[in-house]
Amino acid sequence: MKKISNNIFFFTLIFGTFMTISSNSWLGAWMGLEINLLSFIPLMNDNKKNLLTSESSLKYFLIQAFASSILLFAIIMLMFFYNNNFYLINKINEILILSTLLLKSGAAPFHFWFPEVMEGLSWINGLILMTWQKLAPMMLISYNYMYNFFMMSIILSMLIGSLMGLNQTSLRKLMAFSSINHLGWMLLAMMNNELIWLSYFFFYSFLSFSIIILFNNFKLFYFNQIFNISMMNPIIKLLIFLNFLSLGGLPPFLGFLPKWLVIQNLINMNQLFILTISVCLTLITLYFYLRLSYSIFMLNFQKNSWLLKNIYNLKISSFSLILNFISIGGLLMTFMIYLIM
Repeated sequence: MKKISNNIFFFTLIFGTFMTISSNSWLGAWMGLEINLLSFIPLMNDNKKNLLTSESSLKYFLIQAFASSILLFAIIMLMFFYNNNFYLINKINEILILSTLLLKSGAAPFHFWFPEVMEGLSWINGLILMTWQKLAPMMLISYNYMYNFFMMSIILSMLIGSLMGLNQTSLRKLMAFSSINHLGWMLLAMMNNELIWLSYFFFYSFLSFSIIILFNNFKLFYFNQIFNISMMNPIIKLLIFLNFLSLGGLPPFLGFLPKWLVIQNLINMNQLFILTISVCLTLITLYFYLRLSYSIFMLNFQKNSWLLKNIYNLKISSFSLILNFISIGGLLMTFMIYLIM
């Protein structure tokens, strides 16, 4: 019975997102966001024994309900004053709508709830929160463009996502701050080209999926667990290391391709200042990925007897191997396909 209800909620989760994307009015988009929210809450509470899960679902509900109420207020105000020449009121409504959508997606400076909610979720729910739950608010943000507000959110997202990830020991919080940093890149791509930000979102979702499959398979939640498993299986160690580098955007991995598209577009638009800031801040995220990967590779201690017990299931599914292979060698495969065609 629980599996059937979860399937129904998952279907309505997808339906709510598509309703928001395909809606031709702000009120219809708001209804889609509400359906999406009320479908995700029961999915978050799949583990009743974990108090952190209940806490995270409550935090998520309060934040999203607060954002939805302000969004509905701004939409009603927009309907009242749309045909009138009240410039100040219309500008305030635009700022309110954009702020609530950034709050829903977890972009800076409205990001404070996101790492805390991620910490209490399972990996699968965390993956949904980092990828699918951002799609509907991001589509609505692309309809409501404000240059100065965008620039502030982009720089803060990249700055906070980079600096706050430096001192994390939890993998879920690390992925959350990485998501905030990538969100800044998506907003940067959205300023100039809608196709590029959708491509970036697709690549980011794929990379997150490939690395979270590994974390979920081996029940990894903290750095010290990676150190333990790295002493037992060098293949897992190598896969996690290369996936981290791909997620950080290091060439020649697949994660560099969406950043390359954004960089090329910014150069064509002659926006070199924001490009320089973005690349410099992204180097910080690559630093803590490299620091973690360096520790996994170099800090190998002598195997103790208790580590040789069958604590972890070290079998890797063929599906996971294919995903990781694409994540690692996807950029080279893209070049080969381009040259052939």
